[in-house]
Amino acid sequence: MGRNVAAEYNKGTLGEFLRLSPRDVQQARAERRPELDRVALAAALREYHRDLGTLDAGVEALLTRLSHPESRVVVTGQQAGLLTGPAYSVHKGAGAALLARQLDEEDTPVVAVYWVASQDHDAEEVASTTLLDLNEDLHRLTLDVPPGVPVGRVTWREEWTAEVLALLDRFEAPTEYKDAVRARIERAIAGGERHSYADVFARLVHGLLAPAGLLVLDPLHPALARLMAPALARELEQPLASSARIEDAAERLSAAGFTPQLRRPAGATNLFVEEDDSQRRLLRFDGQSFSTETHRYTRADLLALLNADPSRLTPAAGLRPAIQDTLLPTLAFVVGPGEIAYGAQLKNVYPLHGLQQPLLWPRLSVTWLEPNVARLLRRLRASVAEVQADPAGVLGRALAAERDAGAVSAERLQSIEAELERLIGDLAALDPTLVGAAERTRKRALPRVAHLQRLAVNALARAENERSGQLTRLQKHLLPNGTPQEREMNFLTYLLKHGDTPLRQLLALDAGFVGEVEIP
Repeated sequence: MGRNVAAEYNKGTLGEFLRLSPRDVQQARAERRPELDRVALAAALREYHRDLGTLDAGVEALLTRLSHPESRVVVTGQQAGLLTGPAYSVHKGAGAALLARQLDEEDTPVVAVYWVASQDHDAEEVASTTLLDLNEDLHRLTLDVPPGVPVGRVTWREEWTAEVLALLDRFEAPTEYKDAVRARIERAIAGGERHSYADVFARLVHGLLAPAGLLVLDPLHPALARLMAPALARELEQPLASSARIEDAAERLSAAGFTPQLRRPAGATNLFVEEDDSQRRLLRFDGQSFSTETHRYTRADLLALLNADPSRLTPAAGLRPAIQDTLLPTLAFVVGPGEIAYGAQLKNVYPLHGLQQPLLWPRLSVTWLEPNVARLLRRLRASVAEVQADPAGVLGRALAAERDAGAVSAERLQSIEAELERLIGDLAALDPTLVGAAERTRKRALPRVAHLQRLAVNALARAENERSGQLTRLQKHLLPNGTPQEREMNFLTYLLKHGDTPLRQLLALDAGFVGEVEIP
């Protein structure tokens, strides 16, 4: 297993691969961006928010600040998941808003922007969501989102509305909180002139986080796509240059003991084209012309397409951050661990567009502890990480300790190991030829004893779970569907059960918070 890029980045030891570290936030704030037409950007965002139905006094105030000639942006982004998707999608936006507030100054305004990944066409990753009600019932909703089509092109369907509202009807929670969340969702579905799958996501995120100072941005909106067209045209001039630099970084990462997250095979560009059948396909370049699995294009063809509808040519993961920063005066990019690993290969892509890589800021991370789970963790004297790594073991060991069952304790295993060490020493004194056999016996015996201890601990946990359901409760809350909470559970779960209290708690955290938050 390779070294962990995100862990090394947080230590500030990846200077070869990332221009700045989290410790360089003041340097990032002091740096100035190349000239960028902020007035045009604000005008395009105003047009987008007007069409989205979210243009109000708060948005206008943020756009005025963005128009300032020295303004900067803290940007984050995520795929447009169902009903906001996993909780970290909301956490990222909150972290961006909190960091922007922290870095904001009167003469250099800092505005938070949420980049809605409407160009993404991976339906499987955005079509489902998970919520947990007060009866400890997990609700998993999956919509039949068409594959291969950018979600910003997928029209929200009436039957999807019915499925969402039916889930809310089944969801056990206080009526007043359910009604408030239902109103949020209905506004997100019905509001504005735009009615795509991504628009519903954008309106939900805006409704949650706009009060904290966050703008949403959809790169497929015509006004915004036009502003990115020059950068995409520039990419067409050297269509394999960014891929070559990503591959070079991949080789250097491999040599340093890391596993690269991005690979660019021969001939692959960092551009997708949305073809006439609405499918988004990767462009390849053979030195003369461009092609997908279905069509061939000249550079002139693609430039004409870009001129007619710039939203149909979109960046791949290896290019999107740089294209994003040709549009925005980015100070910091709030990212998750996987995106940090991507970023380690992109430092040298930015100069192709006259830029330098901005600060990558590790996203805020929260595990929510509802009152019953918080009490249970205190009783078990266990952390969230311990439960997520071994839920049955945590419960079983706690029960064993309560019953004073020393047979399954680590101390008991250590005492057996110490006794075997003494035995080997005594045998060696009697007959040195027995040392090897004794050592082999020790190496076989200890893992077998440890295995028996685990079986006993798991048996205790199963028996207790049959009686009280504690293990099932822990898993549903902290490891729903076998996935860590933040990556699976929808943030609306907590608003449905506890009102806006979790949202207020989230927006009161520090921008770099990582840990558990107990809901009162």
